[in-house]
Amino acid sequence: MHPHIHPMQFKIAIVDSNILACMGLERILEELIPVAEVVACESFEELQAKDEAEFIHYFVSSRIYFEHTAYFRAKRGRSIVMVGGEMSINGVATLNVCQGEAALIRDLLSLQRRGHHDTMPLHTGGHGMEHTHAASTRETLLSSREMEVALLLCQGCINKEVADKLNISVTTVITHRKNIMEKLGARSLADVIVYCVMNGIYDV
Repeated sequence: MHPHIHPMQFKIAIVDSNILACMGLERILEELIPVAEVVACESFEELQAKDEAEFIHYFVSSRIYFEHTAYFRAKRGRSIVMVGGEMSINGVATLNVCQGEAALIRDLLSLQRRGHHDTMPLHTGGHGMEHTHAASTRETLLSSREMEVALLLCQGCINKEVADKLNISVTTVITHRKNIMEKLGARSLADVIVYCVMNGIYDV
């Protein structure tokens, strides 16, 4: 976290006229970064009406970004442009929002590891994971088979694909998946992905 920002002041802005897109990203960010308050703005004017000095990051639609480039360029280190595909913008981080939730979470984790780690303290689940050595954590929490299942889930495989790849039944995959969620105290696949990244099981 930024050294000058108190946890209660940690705010992230989502600026997009697409309300459904805002709601989806807002939910994912709140799950990945529970210490943050996520503020959704439907327009640039609504963003300006708020105290922008409080925002540590701006997730902004490409349309609004290009309409107000100077504003967000001045906040280059904090601005992330939401794009509809594998589009790149020189000097600015981008996030492809036209993909599945698991892939979106992986991209957010990748952003965090590439340079936003000081300002995006990601949730790593329970059991004191963030303070535990990776190897000992893996041995304590997940069996080798559960790690294999978790890795395939992180890669976006559905239950049947996991079963086919590991040559086990779908029922066994579901059982492993349930055990993984319980052992990690995970509420969703997002928590499993974060755990796997933080503990070296999966590399974004």
